Amino acid sequence: MRRHQLQEATPLAQKSPAIAPPINEPRYNERIRAREVRLVDADGSQVGVVSIVEALERAAKAELDLVEVAAQADPPVCRIMDYGKFRYEEAQRIKESRKKTIHITMKEVKFKPKIGKGDFNTKVRHIHEFLTDGHKVKVTLQFRGREMAHPELGTKILDAVIEDLGQLARVDTMARLEGRNMTMVLSPEKKTAAKKPSTKPAAPAPAKTAPVVTTATVEEVPAPAVE
Repeated sequence: MRRHQLQEATPLAQKSPAIAPPINEPRYNERIRAREVRLVDADGSQVGVVSIVEALERAAKAELDLVEVAAQADPPVCRIMDYGKFRYEEAQRIKESRKKTIHITMKEVKFKPKIGKGDFNTKVRHIHEFLTDGHKVKVTLQFRGREMAHPELGTKILDAVIEDLGQLARVDTMARLEGRNMTMVLSPEKKTAAKKPSTKPAAPAPAKTAPVVTTATVEEVPAPAVE
């Protein structure tokens, strides 16, 4: 009974693991556990091996933080810096690296056999944007009721989509009927655009590979006339 009372009287701060810094976050200030550290001053100059007490005093005098930048070293390397600024710059670097990473995903754009010209053009523009961003696109034609008796209407719309996109798109999966849906999969045709200019200078083919194909106007493709 007494042992149980002693456990309850233990301060919560000693039980909680929240004192430790988050994973992958460097220790700083009082969280640094080493008794001695190899100190780097705020201007980048090497101070040398000093006690943690002296390192913290130097950081406090400079109104900055003491950050452990190399925990695996013996003794660990610490630097005097603005910890808040350090974390902000680190977050910005991670954000920029994520922007440069292209995640290829499968987008889906749905059509209906009875679709107007305006809706058709809008959906084709969406497909154009997805392909330009490097995504694959699943084009789905949804049939309802008696429309299933006229699959040629769906084929006509999918053919119009391909014609409008021109050489920007490559057909990965040809149109096929799956239940009440007719689907095809498109992917961006980037490799051909990159290969043609690099072909051997024997024929004037590169002059025909101007990127005009990616700007085909939607108005040139008449919307399927479905009654």
